[in-house]
Amino acid sequence: MTKTIWDISPPIGLNSPQFPGDTPYSQVWTWTLDEQCPVNVSSITMSPHIGAHADAPLHYAPGAASAGEMDLAPFLGPCRVIHVLGCGALIQPQDIEHALSQIPERVLVRTYAQAPPSSWQDQFAAYAPETIDLLHAHGVRLIGLDTPSIDPATSKSLDSHKRILHYDIRVLENLVLTDVAEGDYELIALPLKLIEADASPVRAILRSL
Repeated sequence: MTKTIWDISPPIGLNSPQFPGDTPYSQVWTWTLDEQCPVNVSSITMSPHIGAHADAPLHYAPGAASAGEMDLAPFLGPCRVIHVLGCGALIQPQDIEHALSQIPERVLVRTYAQAPPSSWQDQFAAYAPETIDLLHAHGVRLIGLDTPSIDPATSKSLDSHKRILHYDIRVLENLVLTDVAEGDYELIALPLKLIEADASPVRAILRSL
């Protein structure tokens, strides 16, 4: 049986939004096809937090695991997509309580009715720390969402990042869930083996079970 695939990764290019002050995407051509050169080869520069990405513990804890040192198991397996459209600035426990029965170890939350903005927006939905407490209590090992961060853009304390550090939960950010119905899927979103990086781009997809 052929499985349906949902590509939940945004395109990455010159117009990709990035956190203010972070490194934007840029690309230069090292070699280009011509009579003397048989290939096109380019060099890219970008923050690993552009596009769909996995934060590593190193992002929010000094000396913690880098992107390349993370266990891959949390990024592959059964996953539940939960809709919380119009939830406000924080995804609260009551926003997801309807979807907790027999929940798998991976949870992605959709907050946008349409695709995420193509330019940086300071206002977006993030996880309330209490919601992470609730998901941990149900055995969740990976959380994700369709916004740039599990904490608000203005947060200096990063309470939700501290929660996932405490619980050893992995995280995916900047997903595109516009065309994905609530329900259960197979998630595949493997980070690159970037041994010194604080995050890694992923090509995140969902497959029908």
